[in-house]
Amino acid sequence: MKVREIVMDREALKQLTDIPNIGKAMERDFHLLGINRPADLIGRDPYLLYEKLCEVTQVRQDPCVLDVFISAVRYMEGGPPKKWWAFTEERKQRVGERE
Repeated sequence: MKVREIVMDREALKQLTDIPNIGKAMERDFHLLGINRPADLIGRDPYLLYEKLCEVTQVRQDPCVLDVFISAVRYMEGGPPKKWWAFTEERKQRVGERE
């Protein structure tokens, strides 16, 4: 029950910049992807969001952007707030060292 309560509270967030690790630049990136409010991140695949951002901007984004996407999605889905670099190892294991 407690996890559901946390997710419900997070669904009430109004601005993307209310999410840990999200500043104005990342907010603009999310807007490019059609994500306009924090609840839009629930159930999204951060790896697919990253690929879509690279496609939309026609630039291979820094892999740290993916780490931030992971942190934001995990937070909105009820995970604890963590620094974005806490997700670097997960990213490297999933997509390899090249990222």
